Amino acid sequence: MAEEGDVVSKTFRALVERADRKFARVRDFPSYGRAQGQHYFQKVFKAYMRLWKYQQEHRTELVKAGLNRWEIGEIAGRIGQLYFGQYTRTSEARFLVEAYVFYEAILKRRYFEGCKVKDLGVRFKELRFYARFLLVSLILNRTQTVKVVVAKLKALVDDCNANFRETNFKEWKLVVQEIVRFMNADTTFTIASARPFRYSAIFDCHPNSVQYVARFHAKKVLKFRDAILMSYHRNEVKFAELTLDAYRMLQCLEWESSGSFYPKHLAETKENGVVVDYSGTSGLIDMKLVADMTDPTLPPNPRKAILYRPSVTHLIAVSFIKPV
Repeated sequence: MAEEGDVVSKTFRALVERADRKFARVRDFPSYGRAQGQHYFQKVFKAYMRLWKYQQEHRTELVKAGLNRWEIGEIAGRIGQLYFGQYTRTSEARFLVEAYVFYEAILKRRYFEGCKVKDLGVRFKELRFYARFLLVSLILNRTQTVKVVVAKLKALVDDCNANFRETNFKEWKLVVQEIVRFMNADTTFTIASARPFRYSAIFDCHPNSVQYVARFHAKKVLKFRDAILMSYHRNEVKFAELTLDAYRMLQCLEWESSGSFYPKHLAETKENGVVVDYSGTSGLIDMKLVADMTDPTLPPNPRKAILYRPSVTHLIAVSFIKPV
């Protein structure tokens, strides 16, 4: 049994290293690249799909061998990061939703919380997870989730300051200040009855006309396919590199889904053998599953490149990228 556990652990570590190497190749690809390096992304998704399934199938052995819950959270976070990267390149909402599903799973299962690890590296992983989850939740207009994650981020920054006094967390304090300022300025948070800017075929046109939207866009008419969103103002309200005005323009250039975008809830076995159904958790990394979340009643979103104070050469480079 010990030898079998060693084999499982070594195989898992090998899969992690392989997936990490592939992830490093695509991590720094520009978000406006579209088809650039698409074959690399397919390889990365395949590597993480294999890794995710392997840790599910051998969870008991891996836990006995010393697998930490935060390591599972890190894998899920990488998958969410990959999906969000695909969203920024394609503007397809199905990728954004799948990123949210994985991040929500990390939060609900508390992969980082409760591990009681006095490891600065693990704390930074948790901080980055909250920051990425906030960005995805903002774009999806999940205001309640944003409020929950902001509270957790504040508490974590305070905890890090108390336990790692030799480390400066000034940048993360600024992140908290940015998101709080963003929430105070955005009407979605300050006005309870405010509707999001995202265009909804259900609310913004007669329900009987929804079925004709896709048909209209299928005709050879002028289409809005690409947009560059950027800003140069000083002291703007922003979170990360997403300014409030770019955020609102982004919302205006996307469709609100008129159907169900969420996959079926999947069950996972806990370490003690009890099966629990985790709400909103994706247990698969399967492009076919994501394809099933496409809303057939709506045309595709226009592709968007969001640039924060770009240089002239950067702007020109983005402007001349050819569509796929």
